[in-house]
Amino acid sequence: MISVVIRNKNQEVALEFLLKNLRERYNEDIAEIVVVDNLSTDRSEEITKKYNARFETIREFSYGGSANFAAQKATHDIVVIFSAHSYPVSHDFFKLIQQKFNENENLAGLRCLHNSNDYKNYINGIQAKDDPNKSGLIFSGSAFNRRVWKEHPFREDVATFEDKEWSKRVLELDYDIEFVPSIFNYHIHRTKAQLFFRFKNDIIGNYQLWHEDISFIAVSKGLVMNCYRAVKNMFVDIFYAFKRYFKVLSFLSNKPEKF
Repeated sequence: MISVVIRNKNQEVALEFLLKNLRERYNEDIAEIVVVDNLSTDRSEEITKKYNARFETIREFSYGGSANFAAQKATHDIVVIFSAHSYPVSHDFFKLIQQKFNENENLAGLRCLHNSNDYKNYINGIQAKDDPNKSGLIFSGSAFNRRVWKEHPFREDVATFEDKEWSKRVLELDYDIEFVPSIFNYHIHRTKAQLFFRFKNDIIGNYQLWHEDISFIAVSKGLVMNCYRAVKNMFVDIFYAFKRYFKVLSFLSNKPEKF
């Protein structure tokens, strides 16, 4: 049996689309839907109840903490986790997940497919043990074994990459993590402030998990290159804005024959 858990904060439009998608296309494949909400001030709770899903509130958000909270609130052994701004696409999305867990009792988790890196590693047979970053779990379109989680909870002291840290840890304990050709879409537009929030956590996470250190020289070079690209892109954008303008003027003065 499959539990779907959704992490959400003020994503009422995306959340409604995801819930509508789950209920209309996959309802027979899933046993329950749980929305784990971080103090939303929009209509998220109302929308959750509209689609007969369970609404659970987490007050203090952290990546590992919210993943543990989601696993605690699920009641079935297979947990599929989404962010509100992601959604399944392939018609057999949950059937393939169920089949994989039925075939392998040692399976700790499954990574679904949503971008070119996923697909390339899947087709090239690059296993999670060889590349836990790009073949391990990603907690917006992955499934994990709740029985394994009970013995090995997610760490709550990592800045981010709680999914990758858990993947790396359970792989070292000889559990399996595999790809499954269940396709989903991940669609979000982040503000500059949200991108910076991700950036500062990624710096810490990359150091904690992948031991990526940073030097003053590298940071300074990065600043120079970022400024250079920003200025270059600004002039390129202005150049093509004028090109489009003159192209439209040319069209207005010499319109082709209508068909």
